[in-house]
Amino acid sequence: MSRTILQAFRRGFVENVRFAKTAILGHKLRTALTVLGIVIGVATVIAMVSMVEGFNRGVTESFESFGSTLVQFQRFDPQFGPTHGGRDEEQRLRKHLTYEDAMAMRELCPAMRSVSPERYWFPSPRSGGQIPQLAYRGREGTPDTVGGVTFAYLDANAKQLALGRFVTEADERRAADVLVIGWALADALFPFEDPIGKRVTLSNRRYEVIGVFEEQGATGFESTDAHVVMPFSTFDQAFPWVERDFGVNIATVPWRAELVDAAIEQGTAVLRQRRGLKFNQPNDFGILTPDKMIGNFRAVTDGISATMILIASIALLVGGVGVMNIMLVSVTERTREIGLRKALGAVRQDILVQFLIEAMTLAALGGAIGVGIGVGIAVLVRNVSPLATATPFWSIAVGLGVSASVGLVFGIFPAWRAAKLDPIEALRYE
Repeated sequence: MSRTILQAFRRGFVENVRFAKTAILGHKLRTALTVLGIVIGVATVIAMVSMVEGFNRGVTESFESFGSTLVQFQRFDPQFGPTHGGRDEEQRLRKHLTYEDAMAMRELCPAMRSVSPERYWFPSPRSGGQIPQLAYRGREGTPDTVGGVTFAYLDANAKQLALGRFVTEADERRAADVLVIGWALADALFPFEDPIGKRVTLSNRRYEVIGVFEEQGATGFESTDAHVVMPFSTFDQAFPWVERDFGVNIATVPWRAELVDAAIEQGTAVLRQRRGLKFNQPNDFGILTPDKMIGNFRAVTDGISATMILIASIALLVGGVGVMNIMLVSVTERTREIGLRKALGAVRQDILVQFLIEAMTLAALGGAIGVGIGVGIAVLVRNVSPLATATPFWSIAVGLGVSASVGLVFGIFPAWRAAKLDPIEALRYE
């Protein structure tokens, strides 16, 4: 019995889909204009989700490349986007962290395996918006960052070398004129020769290249491919104004992942004591961890996504109204057909289901086209720009499901209107 009912339902559903297909193909231009809003809305959602998801994955991988246990202490609270003039007054008045703070942590924080004080020169208005070129025998490379670091840098930041060696404690003690450079810089300056042992010029000072970082590629955040680092003491001799203007960042890693919280507590206690903070005063320094930065970043991208979804929803609403209007027109045009079907035994439920399926098919068609366009935009962006995109399967399912739901919701009134037509009056309709 149940099998007979299922077969009857299947036959009825296939027949209704065939009716919907005939109605849609019979008015191609009208159908295209009707589903335009749904196409735009779904394409916007798919393209936006693909770009945000790809960006999220890239940035998450970049932060995780530091190591999941990185804990960095710095002057300012971590935030995204431009910061010039964007810090509140309390943060702008904070004292810099110092090299001595890092040495105190190294001595007094047993949970920390490595403590790496780091001083950086970034492109800034003071430097004319750029860092001087790294030069070797007529060839030049453009660093994006010059840093002063200690032997603990590699361990604290989960970085690797491709060639040579890293800065040692002996290099720091004697302020050796040595550099470790990024892979892209090595490729630009030494395309056909081994860079190790070569002497290069930076800011009118000559240095020996002792190492090359492992290639990282376009990770989206903190790639070392265009970095230059040197011993901390050498950096302070070459660029003394950086200490006064920027202080240091202190990167740390605990002995084990479960000691992250202990490392944060111990480092915080050392800095609060050294900076003279009372028990009821808040921290006057920032603490960065990959998890915290990923969370902050996702909060920003989630806000962008919500805004884009709101815009796409308006397009879907317009598309839904278009579906409802065209279905009302269809009901009027097919009044005699409806009367004939009822005269041949169709009940209200049959007519209702027929027009609902037609509305859902119309909307789902727009959704499918929108998914195709959205995926195409994502692929185009990935191929012609450095922005990575990723289209998760759930976004395609949601796009198709939402479009079909729009057809269902906005098709109810036309379907109900068709279902309640009197068969005799419908047959008389001209």
